[in-house]
Amino acid sequence: MSAATLVRTPLSPLLRLLILTQLAFNLGFFAVLPFLAEHLAEVIGMAGWLVGLVLGLRTFSQQGLFVVGGALADRYGVRPVVLAGCVLRIAGFGWLGYAERTSTVIGAVLLIGFAAALFSPAVESEVVRQAVEWEEAGGGSRTRVLALFTVAGQLGAFVGPLLGALLLAVDFRVTCLAGAGIFVLVLAGHAWLLPQHIPGRTRVTEKGGARTLVRNRPFLALCCAYGACLLAYNQLYLALPEEVERATGSQAPLAWLFALSSLLVVTTQLPVTRWAGERLDPRRSMAAGLALIAVGFAAVAATRPAQLTGTTGLLPATNLVVLLTLSQMLIAPVARAWLPDLTEPGRLGLYTGALSSVSGLTVLLGSATTGILLDTELPAPVPWLALAAVPVAAMVALPRSRTDAVSR
Repeated sequence: MSAATLVRTPLSPLLRLLILTQLAFNLGFFAVLPFLAEHLAEVIGMAGWLVGLVLGLRTFSQQGLFVVGGALADRYGVRPVVLAGCVLRIAGFGWLGYAERTSTVIGAVLLIGFAAALFSPAVESEVVRQAVEWEEAGGGSRTRVLALFTVAGQLGAFVGPLLGALLLAVDFRVTCLAGAGIFVLVLAGHAWLLPQHIPGRTRVTEKGGARTLVRNRPFLALCCAYGACLLAYNQLYLALPEEVERATGSQAPLAWLFALSSLLVVTTQLPVTRWAGERLDPRRSMAAGLALIAVGFAAVAATRPAQLTGTTGLLPATNLVVLLTLSQMLIAPVARAWLPDLTEPGRLGLYTGALSSVSGLTVLLGSATTGILLDTELPAPVPWLALAAVPVAAMVALPRSRTDAVSR
């Protein structure tokens, strides 16, 4: 099945709505957030450490609370959780546009983050469930549907900053209000189109899901592997800028490297998923992605003693960006597709949220450790070799059970 065939394959109206939802979510989000740090520092006058704290609080209120949003979706259904998240995101962006004091900025970003903690796991878990039903009905691999979901999100992440940059020429407040306006449209569309009761989705009322989750070793192993992937990808914002600055004396090439990453996902995610689905089972697909991460970091470590600069010095960083992006394309759709085979009935929202929350905690701890390594007077290759060791360890921890269910 070609990528074009996948796009033309009839998907349910609900699946199409949810995939377009991911595009709209990222479009509105990335129209605002990439410009927040500069606004806080230059316009409001916050110190650098305080800007970092604000951004960290936003990440925690979003990624760290995904498990809460997922559990609420299991309990009350997708529609009320998604609609509530949209309302909070609209309020958060509107508040942020007018916030001028530290306390109001923090309140706004916490609201923005918690909004995503509500609607994202609800949407993602339902996409996974719908993709499984689509696969069982003979539509094709669930992994390919989730790859399309990834492409939609990346397209929004690519176009959003371009829209935000245009609006920023007027005012940051206008950018925030435009982001809120996008979520007003999303809210209206979902209030009209999202079913009150989705056929096949059961609501759970019993407690105890969290206790079973923490004893689910295959799921926790999947979290470790997915967290290692996200930790590596997060180095695009932590270790990569330092390497680019060292090689070129400027961080200007970062914009081109980020554009390259987005373009790769938009143009090659579906072909890569098709190729992997035809040749690799889920475990091997994730192992291949983790291996690419290790190779990318090891290559930077191997070239660091030479102290290459200029265009030649930028090649290891470019290679790293390409390999990290390819690894994301191999790992992210497969991890989501694997989830239904590792969860309890009716708890898919909880497990979807927990996957993001546990992985987010991994990124937080791992990034702090990476920052310490980069700041410490160690031989230049050491931080990069440490980063290469993480995906190797995660390969060993990958789940080994029930891979046949998602390898078709």
